[in-house]
Amino acid sequence: MVDTSDQWIVERTGIHTRHIAAPDMATSDMAVEAAQAALAQRGIEASDLDAIIVCTVTPDHLFPSTACLVQDRLGAKNVWGFDLISACCSFLYGMTTAASLVGSGLHNRVMVIGSDTMSRIIDYTDRSTCVLFGDGAGAFIMEPAAEGEVGFVGHKHMIDGSGAPVLRMPAGGSRMPPSHETVDKRLHYVKQEGQAVFKFAVKHMGEVSAQVLAEHGMTTDDIALMVPHQANLRIIKACAERLKLPPERIIVDIQKYGNTTSGTLPLATRDAVEQGMLKKGDYVLFAAVGAGFTVGASLWRWEI
Repeated sequence: MVDTSDQWIVERTGIHTRHIAAPDMATSDMAVEAAQAALAQRGIEASDLDAIIVCTVTPDHLFPSTACLVQDRLGAKNVWGFDLISACCSFLYGMTTAASLVGSGLHNRVMVIGSDTMSRIIDYTDRSTCVLFGDGAGAFIMEPAAEGEVGFVGHKHMIDGSGAPVLRMPAGGSRMPPSHETVDKRLHYVKQEGQAVFKFAVKHMGEVSAQVLAEHGMTTDDIALMVPHQANLRIIKACAERLKLPPERIIVDIQKYGNTTSGTLPLATRDAVEQGMLKKGDYVLFAAVGAGFTVGASLWRWEI
């Protein structure tokens, strides 16, 4: 459909394979499966949760929220929740939000789900976007740290709305509601100025990561693992170089999944745990950049 090849995609993005959801599978379906896997691993029921945060830019509907659909499917009685939409930073911001709810003492268990069916909003005649994205989902369950444990250390988040025009889906909202014209002009798909996004990501993901470390008296030498948003292999490598982090302390799985937007951080964390890259007591740095622009980093001590 576009002028490209496997070699062209691999050299520029690092992506070898991607997963595309079946036509009858929506974002909530993947979110439910991820949630059930997390609950099973923890050995608790959905009714043991206090809140569910679904991080996504591809909700089943504008309303009701996808969190409502997930809560009902899980049978999570007396649980509240909401959707969090911050592009590729959605899951990172969801982690910070959940940590704040738990850290305040308001809740004991908050589930954060990252789920996106990006294939539904990608224009497969646009080479600048159609080679990047895949579908996927993952979930974390946040709980209070035990005595002697640390868990959430801190975060550094920021947004820069001047970057809104360079990565967006123009139509479908109140600014440009659906019409024959918006459909004919293919405005319900992701539009991106790749070079502008690349420059912002390379500069700012490294900056916020260094800032959150400095604010807590730490350096990259203290970090056992960095879990970056998996948008582009060149962005990840450039960020690592700025932070002087060796490749063996950075989880990279973009080659398997592509950019799954809200799904990248939980999927990469799962892979890191399975590969033995993360163990109890390790300090781990999460970082992401997304449309908006949104950017952030959060620092944790792994307590599982």
